[in-house]
Amino acid sequence: MKQGVSSTEHHEESAEQRDYVKGLVLAFILTVASFSVVWFKLLTGPAALILLGILALVQCAAQIRYFLHVDGRSHRDDLLLILFTSLIVLIIVSGTIWILWNQHARMM
Repeated sequence: MKQGVSSTEHHEESAEQRDYVKGLVLAFILTVASFSVVWFKLLTGPAALILLGILALVQCAAQIRYFLHVDGRSHRDDLLLILFTSLIVLIIVSGTIWILWNQHARMM
């Protein structure tokens, strides 16, 4: 142990490092799973899109939990900020898709 570092600080540091390793392993597994679905054509069409969307959401949740250290208990304000930002982005993206789909239908 380093001089002047208490055992509590050492324990917190090692717990934080374990969280980073867990996050890295989970992110790697989810990334490999996503690439495998596409590369090996395990699923096609809408089923592949749904699975990739689910894997992307789990990847986002893992990034937020393990790398940004935002969980439901200790960083409630940060979590609410992330959820609100996600809602705004969802509204903008869905509105854009709706407008483009409507324009596409009018062009036909």
